[in-house]
Amino acid sequence: MPAFVTMKVAEQVATITLDSQHNRNALSKQLLAELHACLDEAERAQVRAIVLRHEGPAFCAGADLKEQSNEPTDPTAFVSVLERLMDATCPTIAAVDGAVRAGGIGLMASCDLVVVNETTTFALTEVRIGVAPAIISVPILRRVPAGKIAAAMLTGESFDAPAAREMGLVTHVSADVAGTVDQLTSGVRAGAPRAVRETKALLHSVPQNDRTSAFAAMASLSAELFGSPEAELGMAAFRQKQRPDWSDLDG
Repeated sequence: MPAFVTMKVAEQVATITLDSQHNRNALSKQLLAELHACLDEAERAQVRAIVLRHEGPAFCAGADLKEQSNEPTDPTAFVSVLERLMDATCPTIAAVDGAVRAGGIGLMASCDLVVVNETTTFALTEVRIGVAPAIISVPILRRVPAGKIAAAMLTGESFDAPAAREMGLVTHVSADVAGTVDQLTSGVRAGAPRAVRETKALLHSVPQNDRTSAFAAMASLSAELFGSPEAELGMAAFRQKQRPDWSDLDG
């Protein structure tokens, strides 16, 4: 049986590719199992970034409705994939060069950065088959105000890349998705490993904390980081007008 998901690691970046083109990269049991295996491998490799991309004209069509019709699928594997993309210590980047539907939008929204082709279309079609965008509402509504995506969720109507960027669902709209992703991963690798990890963590944690708690936690983190080996190396390189080499640090 051919693999539905593959991965390669180059320059500390894991590129995971969805390649189940016969069903538009639908979230089948096999695809989810292989996606988990690739994420396991990326964790073992201690990569600096994870890129989730696809082959074929669709990034992901959502649930595999043929499988669901034969036997309802346990949602645990899908929920876990979304959590792993959201909680990965390194930045996760969705590279979208084709249509995204239903659960595929949740998969995409679970990534920290979302780069889409300017011609990409999206649709939350769940209500049109008698269900709700339940599981994927968790990552989606953590990045998009409910009022901005309510019409799309309630009607199932499609929307385009500029609309997705305006509501906050995607971060970058580009005519060259691969080139934009390369720029982003290069930028991540230019940062200190721990500094990037802590920055991802605070992007998630600070909005959830009250102001007093947030200032206290961030003041402590700032003091710790300014006294770290990474900061020492980074500021020395800055003074010397050089690019810091993080490879000798444990990160």
